[in-house]
Amino acid sequence: MAQFRAKKLDLGCFINIKVIRDHTKRKVFEQHEPERQALRYIIRNTSLPQRTRAQAQLQLTQMHCYTRPTQIRNRCIMGGRGRGVLRDFRMARFQFRMNALAGKLPGVQKASW
Repeated sequence: MAQFRAKKLDLGCFINIKVIRDHTKRKVFEQHEPERQALRYIIRNTSLPQRTRAQAQLQLTQMHCYTRPTQIRNRCIMGGRGRGVLRDFRMARFQFRMNALAGKLPGVQKASW
């Protein structure tokens, strides 16, 4: 969403629009997470009046979708691929294999036994 994206982006580190969008979603989620947690606490607190809880629930549903944790998808930092991404390296399996064989990943070796 353009409303969340920075006016000036350093496009040197991004591969395609999907990676830019994922980066934006991560930043927006990080900014709004305390507010979401507070609203969720109010909604689940049964000792509060029902009207207050309903208002909190309405506020939570009206928040932008980029503030939800389910919107974040792990993407490869090298190719932007969304499937087959290894969490530890944030790389797709093929990119991981190529970089490991080239010796660009410290501490990673091809298995031999």
